[in-house]
Amino acid sequence: MIGWFYIFIHEQGAIVMIRTTNFNAGPAALPLEVLQKAKDEFLDFNGAGMSVMELSHRSKEYDAVHQKAKALLKELMDIPDDYEVMFLQGGASLQFSMIPMNFLSKDKTAHFIMTGAWSEKALAEAKLFGNTSIIASSKEDTYSYIPEVPEIPLDGAYLHLTSNNTIFGTQWQKFPDAPIPVVADMSSDILSRKIDVSQFDIIYAGAQKNLGPSGVTVVIMKKDWLGKENEQVAKILKYSTHAKADSLYNTPPTFAIYMLSLVLEWLKEKGGLDAIEKRNREKAGILYNAIDESGGFYRGHAREDSRSNMNVTFTLKNDELTASFIAKAKEEKMSGLGGHRSVGGCRASIYNAVSVEDCEKLAAFMKKFREEN
Repeated sequence: MIGWFYIFIHEQGAIVMIRTTNFNAGPAALPLEVLQKAKDEFLDFNGAGMSVMELSHRSKEYDAVHQKAKALLKELMDIPDDYEVMFLQGGASLQFSMIPMNFLSKDKTAHFIMTGAWSEKALAEAKLFGNTSIIASSKEDTYSYIPEVPEIPLDGAYLHLTSNNTIFGTQWQKFPDAPIPVVADMSSDILSRKIDVSQFDIIYAGAQKNLGPSGVTVVIMKKDWLGKENEQVAKILKYSTHAKADSLYNTPPTFAIYMLSLVLEWLKEKGGLDAIEKRNREKAGILYNAIDESGGFYRGHAREDSRSNMNVTFTLKNDELTASFIAKAKEEKMSGLGGHRSVGGCRASIYNAVSVEDCEKLAAFMKKFREEN
C-alpha cells in the first residue's frame, strides 16, 4: 500500500511503516514518541474507559493533564512566579487583536518592529484600537534581516516584536532592552532555545510549530497586566477571565492541551532547553552549510547574522528548477519544502521534532540535486 505520508512494506513477514520526513511550517512535525503514546492512550486514557477527547474538562482525569502541562511549561521555560500561564484558543492571530483590545487605547501608542508578514498582521489589528508607530523595519530589503533597534520612546504602551519569522527565515539573536513593556509573538521558536522570560511582559505562541498540534495558544503574561485591561471588552476576550478560571472559563481544547503535555514531557526527557537548543543549532548548521557550499546554486534569503534555526529559506535560479527540486524531494519522502506562497522558493522548517538525521538526509539530497542540475 502506497500513501502520501508513509508507505507500508513487508520485512520478513512484518509490516513496517516508513514515515515521510516532515519539513512543513505548521502544522508541523510532532515527535514520533509522542504520537505513539497518544495512539496507545487514544481509546482508554489512564483507565478511564474513554479517550481523553471524551473526558469532561471538569473531571479530575483531565485536570491532571491540564496541571501537568502548566507545570512542565513553567519548569522548562523557568517562568517566574509573577507570570500567569494561559491556554487559549484562536491562534496567534486572535492575539494580534486581543492584546491591543485589552491594553491599547486612543491616547496610547504601541510601537512595532517590523520583520515580516506576522508583524504586519499584528500592526494592522493594533491600529484599530489606538495609535501605532514603526520604530524599525527591514521591509525595504524583503525582510531579509533583523533591524537595529533605535532608542525606544518612553511613553509607549508596549513594544511588539516577532521572535522568529517563518516566511523569510529570520530570527532575533538578541532581544532589545526596552524601557517599556515588551510583547513577543514566539509562535515559531518557543521552546527551541533558552530565553529570559522576565525580559517580556507578554509572550504568546500558537502551538502548531514546537508545542503540539493546532488548536491551543499559550499566553505567558505578567500578572500585574491583568489589572490594566480596558473595561469595554467582552468578558471572554479579557485575559483576567481566563486567568481566574485557570483557562477553564469555557471548554478548552482538551486534546490539544493533552498533546502539549506529551510534547513537554518528551522535551524534558530529551534534556530540556539546553539540549534542544544545541541540537537545533546543529540541524540548522547542516542545512546552511549545504547552501553556503553550493557555489550559488542555492541562495539563502536571510542575512547570515539573522538566520533562523527554525526556518531555513532559500531559492534556486528559476521557478522550473525550484518545482523540480520540490517534486524530487517528495519522491524521496520529504514533504513541505515549498516556500510560502507570498515569496516562493524553498523552505525547510526544522522545529524541535525534526531530527539531525532528517536534516542530514535533506542536505545529502541538496548536494545530489545540485550535482545533477
